[in-house]
Amino acid sequence: MMFKKPPFYFIYALILITACTSWSCSTSSRVADEPAEAVEAAIIEFSELDRPVPNPIEIPDAFRLAIENETRTSNGYPGPAYWQNTAHYTMHAEIDPSTHTLSGSSSVTYYNNSPDDLEVIIMELAQNLHKAGTPKKDLTEITGGTSLEKVIVNGSEVPEISWPEWWTQRSSGYIVEGTRMYVFPDDPVISSSSADFEFEWSFTIPQDGASGRMGRSRDNLYFIAYWYPQINVYDDVYGWMSDDFLGNAEFYHPFADYQLEITMPQDWIVMATGEFLNPGETLAPETLSRYLEAGNSDEPVTIVSFADTSRATAASENGTLTWKFSAERIRDVAFSATKASQWDGARTPVGDPDNDGVTDYTRINSFYRESAPLWTAQASYARHAITFFSEYTDLEYPWYHMTSVEGAGIIGGGMEFPMMTVIGDYNSAGATRLYGVTAHELAHMWFPMIINTNERRYAWIDEGHTTFHTNEANKDFFGDQFTHDDVFSGYLQIAGTDMEGEIMRWSDYHYPGPAYGVASYPKPASVLIALRGVLGEEVFNEAHREVVRRWNYRHAYPWDIMNTFEDVSGRDLSWFWRPWYYETWTLNHTISDVLEDGGNTIIRVQDLGNVPMPLTAEITLRDGSVVRESVEVEHWLHGHTSAAITLEGITGIQKVVIDPGNHFPYHYASELTWERNS
Repeated sequence: MMFKKPPFYFIYALILITACTSWSCSTSSRVADEPAEAVEAAIIEFSELDRPVPNPIEIPDAFRLAIENETRTSNGYPGPAYWQNTAHYTMHAEIDPSTHTLSGSSSVTYYNNSPDDLEVIIMELAQNLHKAGTPKKDLTEITGGTSLEKVIVNGSEVPEISWPEWWTQRSSGYIVEGTRMYVFPDDPVISSSSADFEFEWSFTIPQDGASGRMGRSRDNLYFIAYWYPQINVYDDVYGWMSDDFLGNAEFYHPFADYQLEITMPQDWIVMATGEFLNPGETLAPETLSRYLEAGNSDEPVTIVSFADTSRATAASENGTLTWKFSAERIRDVAFSATKASQWDGARTPVGDPDNDGVTDYTRINSFYRESAPLWTAQASYARHAITFFSEYTDLEYPWYHMTSVEGAGIIGGGMEFPMMTVIGDYNSAGATRLYGVTAHELAHMWFPMIINTNERRYAWIDEGHTTFHTNEANKDFFGDQFTHDDVFSGYLQIAGTDMEGEIMRWSDYHYPGPAYGVASYPKPASVLIALRGVLGEEVFNEAHREVVRRWNYRHAYPWDIMNTFEDVSGRDLSWFWRPWYYETWTLNHTISDVLEDGGNTIIRVQDLGNVPMPLTAEITLRDGSVVRESVEVEHWLHGHTSAAITLEGITGIQKVVIDPGNHFPYHYASELTWERNS
């Protein structure tokens, strides 16, 4: 997700430049602590250290137990006993635009593939964020939340009960607390079995729902998400995910199959997660013809123009149409209904996911109103982003379409769902930012829609990777218009201050203000850039893609990602994970002096921060030639805060630059450049 109104500390038109750490040095040099001494191999007492040295990271007991149970491994692979629970939903929704009421019904089969018998099934009612009295992180429109009309478990209707009834009588039924619903069947759902549920419910659609992630706008647009009773994740690490939705940190959903029907008055056009099954029944003949044309076009086709919106759909005897969609192995479903939006469509190549030697394509849909003129280019933006990410991650976009809906009045930034995104008009931000938010929301199709993560606790995994991917897409689309500083600056504005919080802090537990946003978006993206600087582009890309290969359509935890990077690189990176992810330390290398000593030049550098990182200095000589020297991370890990780079037999250097490739997010106080005055 991108914020509705991006705060001052975010700059999202981001781009990264190529990183490399394989420096070649053509001079004889020596690096030592200050004063120049050889680094002792003996163990250093803590009292002798000039700086904190990062401890190994803590691995939670629950994750260690998963390794013992062979559902996870210490080298980053899913284990041989890995499992995940799944479900199949058959759902119907109908909206009454006169009252903004959504009425829904569903039949759900839940498959317990875990080794555990489940006495309770925990579900999410996200719309209860809008119910008076439920926990919230911010001011929220009150619409009453979800009204449950019927709950049926294994064929029998069950009542709402209280906790005392459950504890004393073990009564079957359900309990609603905040955005959580606890369903108690008559008998446990035993391992390797399934259970059936049926629900009927309704709610008033808020204008600005789920903190700007869904809602309605101008009586001509609905974007519906987080709208149905959804079974939570029960995974092999922590069991049930039972954290309330407070309106801030996002979601953790299991993979499931969906059959979805949406009924609307006939002048509304509907699009949803999944394969569009009945275009011939719902679209007017001319609209259908252009829809089919767009599916084979490499350039955007106007499927429905502003002038055609009133006659774009098929005629109906009862004044309504039912739109049908089907999807497999996805985290969630969302849908839009529009009646004043232009619909542009095209196709875009995604590679060859079925390995038949033929390039495959996916549909691109873009819906926008006349008040959003920049959106005339949005379908082209989406085409580029989907194709680019398919190539960059080495995992082809797998689904039937990618649809973007302009939702000014609901959201200012953007929000992602499988195959669907809602984005503001970006009239004030401009076309460059519209491309950036499009790329950002579409990059989420990989993290967390395919590489499934717990956003409510570790928002940095999906938002950090997505911000990083957005940078790469911007670079590809705009060329040299962007630098690493665009992403670094979002992190550095609060780096090392009391406003900053650790990346690994659970997302809803950050202090109010910029802490959550920085720890979720620009800082983890900056750290990925830095990791690429440490490993080199080739090794980093291999490890990054290996994370995608190992954890696609699975539930990845932070330590799976870290273990994969260590496994692929062959390096113990605990010194890297600890200061960047678990602390709020800063990186602050500084050139303190450059002096000549006899026929040699000594470059003195200091580390005024606490993050230990390799230091590379690019040195320009009098004749214009350039050499590079380095201080390896091990020097700082021995507890030193200074080093001397000695260039033997060389004098009269003209310039010294630390980190010439701009790989690392140095603190603003860093003095990274020295130049001779005369």
